[in-house]
Amino acid sequence: MTNKKSPVSALYYTALGGYFGLLALLASWILYFQPPTNGQTSLTLLVVLSPLMFALRGLLHGKRYTYAWSSMLILLYFMHGVVEAWANENPTLQILALIEVACSVVFFLAAIFYVKYKSRELGQKLEPED
Repeated sequence: MTNKKSPVSALYYTALGGYFGLLALLASWILYFQPPTNGQTSLTLLVVLSPLMFALRGLLHGKRYTYAWSSMLILLYFMHGVVEAWANENPTLQILALIEVACSVVFFLAAIFYVKYKSRELGQKLEPED
């Protein structure tokens, strides 16, 4: 038998890298690069970042079910990045939007492959965990 290393650990850290990269990017975008004009920075941060925060605990604990549903949630941020990159005329904001797209794609791919390989490693189907 050959001793093959499982890609689960690398996928776990790659997904977390994309996730935290997206969190940091969105926070800096709102706080520094394009603050809200109406002075509602706290509310904007809450609305933009709270969907991502729902998944934080499950992602840190490596819950397959959380990785599965958060990979669908991350597509909202992918769409936001694509629209901002396409519609915004400010080159700095276009670059930020493309970085948002990249972080979203990295998280999405790493998350779905994490679920696949972790399930295969455990010999289980994807079901909610306790």
